[in-house]
Amino acid sequence: MPARKDLKTILIIGSGPITIGQAAEFDYSGTQAVKALRREGYRVVLVNSNPATIMTDPALADATYIEPLRLEFLEKIVARERPDALLPTLGGQTALNLAMELCEAGVLERYGVELIGANYAAIKKGEDREQFQAAMKKIGLDVPRGLMVSSLEEGLAFAREVGYPVIVRPSFTLGGSGGGVAASEEELRELLGRGLRLSPVHTALVEESILGWKEYELEVMRDHADTVVIITSIENVDPMGVHTGDSITVAPAQTLTDVEYQKMRDAAKDIIREIGVDTGGSNIQFAVNPKSGRLVVIEMNPRVSRSSALASKATGYPIAKIAALLAVGYRLDELPNDITKKTPASFEPTIDYVVTKIPRFAFEKFRTLPNTAGGFSTRLGTQMKSVGEVMATGRTFKESFMKALRSLEFDVSADVADLSVPELEKLLEPNPKRIFAVLELLKHGTPAEEIAAATGIDRWFLHHFKEIAAEMARLEATSPSELSPAELYALKRKGLSDAQIATGVGLEEAEIREKRHAAGLRPVYKTVDTCAAEFEAYTPYHYSAYEVEDEVSDKQGPSVAILGSGPIRIGQGVEFDYSAVHAVWALQEAGYTTLMVNSNPETVSTDYDTADKLYFEPLTAEDVLEILERERPDGVIVQLGGQTPLKLARALEEAGQPIWGTSPASIHAAEDRQAFNRLAAELGIPQPAGAVAADEREALEHARRLGYPLMVRPSYVLGGRAMQVVQDEDELKAYLSQVYAELASKPTILLDAYLDGAIEIDVDALADGERVVVAGVMEHVERAGVHSGDSATILPPVTLPEEAVETVRDYTRKLARALDVRGLLNVQYAYKDGQVYVLEANPRASRTVPFVSKAVGHPLAKYAALISAGKTLAELGFVEDSEPGFYSVKEVTVPWLKFPGVVPWLGPEMRSTGESMGLDRDPYLAYYRAQLGANHVLPLEGRVRFIDTDSELINAYREAGFEITEGEDYDLLVSLSPDPELRRAIELGRPYFTTREAALWGLEAVRRARGAGLEPQPLQAWHA
Repeated sequence: MPARKDLKTILIIGSGPITIGQAAEFDYSGTQAVKALRREGYRVVLVNSNPATIMTDPALADATYIEPLRLEFLEKIVARERPDALLPTLGGQTALNLAMELCEAGVLERYGVELIGANYAAIKKGEDREQFQAAMKKIGLDVPRGLMVSSLEEGLAFAREVGYPVIVRPSFTLGGSGGGVAASEEELRELLGRGLRLSPVHTALVEESILGWKEYELEVMRDHADTVVIITSIENVDPMGVHTGDSITVAPAQTLTDVEYQKMRDAAKDIIREIGVDTGGSNIQFAVNPKSGRLVVIEMNPRVSRSSALASKATGYPIAKIAALLAVGYRLDELPNDITKKTPASFEPTIDYVVTKIPRFAFEKFRTLPNTAGGFSTRLGTQMKSVGEVMATGRTFKESFMKALRSLEFDVSADVADLSVPELEKLLEPNPKRIFAVLELLKHGTPAEEIAAATGIDRWFLHHFKEIAAEMARLEATSPSELSPAELYALKRKGLSDAQIATGVGLEEAEIREKRHAAGLRPVYKTVDTCAAEFEAYTPYHYSAYEVEDEVSDKQGPSVAILGSGPIRIGQGVEFDYSAVHAVWALQEAGYTTLMVNSNPETVSTDYDTADKLYFEPLTAEDVLEILERERPDGVIVQLGGQTPLKLARALEEAGQPIWGTSPASIHAAEDRQAFNRLAAELGIPQPAGAVAADEREALEHARRLGYPLMVRPSYVLGGRAMQVVQDEDELKAYLSQVYAELASKPTILLDAYLDGAIEIDVDALADGERVVVAGVMEHVERAGVHSGDSATILPPVTLPEEAVETVRDYTRKLARALDVRGLLNVQYAYKDGQVYVLEANPRASRTVPFVSKAVGHPLAKYAALISAGKTLAELGFVEDSEPGFYSVKEVTVPWLKFPGVVPWLGPEMRSTGESMGLDRDPYLAYYRAQLGANHVLPLEGRVRFIDTDSELINAYREAGFEITEGEDYDLLVSLSPDPELRRAIELGRPYFTTREAALWGLEAVRRARGAGLEPQPLQAWHA
């Protein structure tokens, strides 16, 4: 049947700030759906509080609301926009929960809004664990024994009945938040108590343990005509007990027999029909007992999920796009396959390659603070802890797996290479280093059967890991002269990089590259086509392989390669994907063929229809150079993907690649501390007193000369990695010992006088070699000592004197011209005692670019891409510094809940994963909205508890009508020290402040919010 004509306006809810368990995959799915629905002629209204994403770009939807994802705001938006339908399945758990709230509050019925894609009953049955278990039993499917409990006593009684260990799964939480495995009554009391607090309905499923079973997922699509297709199967390398988001996964499943797969396939079809998902995608998880073959159903997500994004990229089947079109009435057999142009969407994808996903963790950012009870564990469990992921495609599992390993962009193998066998065996419990320990143990000759028994990893995977380990061990016994072209070819087919081969035989990477090229050994590029090459693919979506036939079409017309940012991590998140996608769009409009290179399956940049050609490949010098030498683009853009492509700039330039935009030499001049110090001095721009130390002796000498406290950090790091304030020589010695132990290469150490209490300032500017335009000057709410990525930020400044703002603009212009910037420039300053100091300059896209673009109404990344292609700011019509007529505030979200052993405390090292945005003509109301958008609900009245604060702050709250309490019953916590009460406040969902400045801003925001009646407005209206 054709698309429904009775629907005119469709509302889509986003997922809010990026956090662990709900990340860029929902930006990808929401963006894909908005584009598909608008192409069909529907008016789309989008609501999301996240400024960093493509989804909230004002050009994407017809009306974009950057507003808190809360019932009261959604109701006002529904009343204003009068949508005909709400599509709730594209914004993760946040959107699904909000859709349920809107239903239960009667809002949808009151305004005549229809739920499409999944109805209320289906969502309830799929998400409510008790109802889901009953539904599975009704259709004859096995589930683990479990009991939904609402009290600790019920859970303890059930555990005594089934025996320990038991698994705790809180209801309606994200990424397994609050869940885990309890091996004893003591552990269950702690885990279940936390889970019941975190569940929005205060219930949790306590379940018999199936730890060690094999885990599988199926991505399933259904239409109105009850056609059901399986998009792909996904197998977890790690067995049950590790959250699927933290597990290495492989598509398609590798160890199922056909009988087992068909049984699982039939079960998936029965499940989606029984739950009643009308149309669209669902993710269904199964577990299989490796000894008995018993199949049980774990859970179902009646929405697109993180795995849906992976499945879409793995197969080329656009799940979110198809789900959106099915929701408005199409059947699967009516929708064309964009890649083949011949097969309909009802054809199940068939793939002739293997895809591997490996998660990326950021445990180094989270430590147990001194004198803190408990501890921070890197052990993995049922609660997700990874911050990002990589995907790689190969003709075999080994090739795919090895490409994925190097896509992670760090060499964990170096951490385990020197460990003894007993030390390696300790790493066989679930943790991010386990796979490297497995490979090392296999190299040492540990039998695969022993590792299988210790880890639960299937022996099929261990067989392949053993082959990889054997090759690596053999390489170490091979002299360079013995490495023949045939052996080199065999190693490349197994996915080993030039760098790994070079390390093994004792050569430099460049020597292996020369040897390989001399033998004529280069990769060919295959195409993702959904049909195992049965039909021609029209969408150029490629991966490398060492085979014979190349499937890439030859270059036509001028082309530009844009390098993406790789896996999301703390300090380099979805905001860099935003910049890369904008570059693609701008250069396509300018007539260029665009080539995207990236390894991240979550993002819009790796959608098959974003760039003209997509290369899903590791962002290493070897892999990128092979692509560029195959494609011969007219330009390469490295400025928009964060630190990852910048690290490649020198190697690419030396290989003769045409780097567009700011030159690598200028980038180096800004990043090299000594060179930048000289430049700032020549320009007469003040800097904090500082020095650069090559070793511990120099660091201690400089510190004695500069005096304490000092801000110290390694050179060339991202997101404030290992940045710390040290108060004395003992702290500096401990810091240096830790940094040198953790960072493989001995970095130079930067030491700066710490400007205690200074206001920090962020600036984003554009330059074309002649003209410089300051796009935005941002003031940080938190003072110096809190990383800029973790501070609330307001544009334009509120408390800075006008002369300081003008000084900042002047210094920025001088730096841009001196560095010969051609594109974006981010500069950070500090203001103290009437003096502006420059801290650092980054001639590249920064994490604030999406926020500033939306705040000032100018697509800065698009402008930067066009400048790199030769356009001037005058030609782009952007010639004056921006002065928006309203205030924009960025607030952050930090995943404290995922790390119970850490007291939540901000410092110089960045720890936040995402951000929200608030807009208002009153700066304090903008701050209040941003807090709500970050799920930081400030009370307008009530009880406030203070820890280690001054009488002036306490009196300010008392005068504002708040009751001051010392008890445990409070509505807001203000703690100026890392007190354990902060952990309790977060687990109870209570708002808190940890700096005096934030507490004062929050108080003024509350004063103004009382009776303000905040009305949501679309982003377009703010700029009108």
